[in-house]
Amino acid sequence: MIRTLLAEDQGMMRGALALLLGLEDDIEVVAQVGDGDAIVPTALEARPDVALLDIELPGRSGLDAAAELRSALPSCRILILTTFGRPGYLRRAMEAGASGFLVKDGPVEDLAAAIRRVLAGERVIDPALAAAALSAGPNPLTQRERDVLTAAVDGATVADIAARVHLSPATVRNYLSAAIGKTGTRNRMEAVRAARQNGWL
Repeated sequence: MIRTLLAEDQGMMRGALALLLGLEDDIEVVAQVGDGDAIVPTALEARPDVALLDIELPGRSGLDAAAELRSALPSCRILILTTFGRPGYLRRAMEAGASGFLVKDGPVEDLAAAIRRVLAGERVIDPALAAAALSAGPNPLTQRERDVLTAAVDGATVADIAARVHLSPATVRNYLSAAIGKTGTRNRMEAVRAARQNGWL
């Protein structure tokens, strides 16, 4: 049996996935979690062969948890399953050690097959997303630029952003200016939107 952990914040979706995967002869869902902070502790307890992680979770994201899980339980394969097929997310998932990346609109048979394939050591990536990631290129933003844009998401002032990221207002303005230039946008809110659409934040 392929022991599987399921991390999905929507209860109905999580239950439906667990039920559908449970119908497969060789897959057993041994743990379910609804937030990112629970992924690693639950995995260390349940010892799954494959962890199926959503990206946008309460607490820490599935991408952040994937990197920690890869380190804490190297035998566990990680498969990202998300609504958001963004090129930047795919790149970050691969950097975090994920073996696969699928979007949620595919049939459950494809998901079951992907679980078997990643356990066998293969990489499984949604083909359309792989092509988009190649054409989008790497994330042009530095970590500091990403931090500043993330702090700007709710329309915060430069002073608020500076306080959140522990930088001077002048330095924050420089990072915002650089991020606006790199995203080809006109202002910080457009830069935030562009960075999010590409999965860079």
